[in-house]
Amino acid sequence: MPLFAVQYTYSASTSDRRDVVRPEHRGWLADGVESGVLVSVGPYPDGSGALIVGDAADETAMLALLAQDPFARDGLIDAVRCVEWNPIMGLLSDR
Repeated sequence: MPLFAVQYTYSASTSDRRDVVRPEHRGWLADGVESGVLVSVGPYPDGSGALIVGDAADETAMLALLAQDPFARDGLIDAVRCVEWNPIMGLLSDR
């Protein structure tokens, strides 16, 4: 299956609410990593967003999965950019 690089963008206006929902969000991410559908996840240190690398049949399937994220469910993501990604070197290139 193809890999997708997903960029979440956050705004300062949702920071307090994200702090409340974060434990549930991280639990959802952990479940995705454990199942293998999420390959790697993590926030940007400046708090502006996060990067998620996921494994899905197509972009529609990846976006449907992301819609289940508690942050998405609670409207805490300002923008989502989801693009198919083809790693040609490094740890993920052998997938």
